[in-house]
Amino acid sequence: MALEAVPFAVTKDQVLDGRLMLTQPRDGYRVAIDPILLAAAVPALGGERVLDLGCGIGTAALCVAKRVVDVAVTGIDIQPDLVALARRNADENGLAARAAFEVSDVLALGDGSFDHVCANPPYLEAGKSSLSPNPIKAIANVEGAAKLADWVRAAISAVRECGSVTFIHRAERAAELRAAMAAGLGALRELPLLPKESAAAKRVLIQGTKGATSGHVILPGMALHDASGGFTPAAQAILRNMGPLSLAP
Repeated sequence: MALEAVPFAVTKDQVLDGRLMLTQPRDGYRVAIDPILLAAAVPALGGERVLDLGCGIGTAALCVAKRVVDVAVTGIDIQPDLVALARRNADENGLAARAAFEVSDVLALGDGSFDHVCANPPYLEAGKSSLSPNPIKAIANVEGAAKLADWVRAAISAVRECGSVTFIHRAERAAELRAAMAAGLGALRELPLLPKESAAAKRVLIQGTKGATSGHVILPGMALHDASGGFTPAAQAILRNMGPLSLAP
């Protein structure tokens, strides 16, 4: 297939200990561990369909596709150049047959047929944070017309009954995210992600099930780094060995 060109410099980098190679913008938003942790928490099985909202260059969706044989992933993003890179990444990693990426706005979404939906939305509220001069980074980091509640509503509308919705976000907005998810999901499971043992959480994963009864469980926090600054064994199992991250109570 002909791969679309993008109007900026790119680099090629590896994640999952080299199992996945990603072409990404050289400047602006760069892949961190958040979408990899998000992908590990998606409880997908072979034959199921997963939607990644705000997919960027396809990191979370492609990590799911690498980990789960025969899963089909779809990613949507509002930035055409990032969607072009996501398609390139799917092709260059041999995943194009199971991965589709489209230019779309979460505000226009409403499918209801996906088994699982995940999202790593902009973390910062509009009007409360300064925008990066790099437009790619600005859109990735600061909410636009779609606020956090809109992202959650889009995810709920896109997932089937009994399907899962998983978000990763800043810990300081966990209560806001939890409330939005509880409006359409039940059996919420919340995993605080700690920079290191005994530190306050900086990120949180929250997962809910459509059609489940209400309820909320906060799981013991997961430390990402040890005292020396390296990744803990639990983090390495995900970030390097492509392991799953269960949010089951």
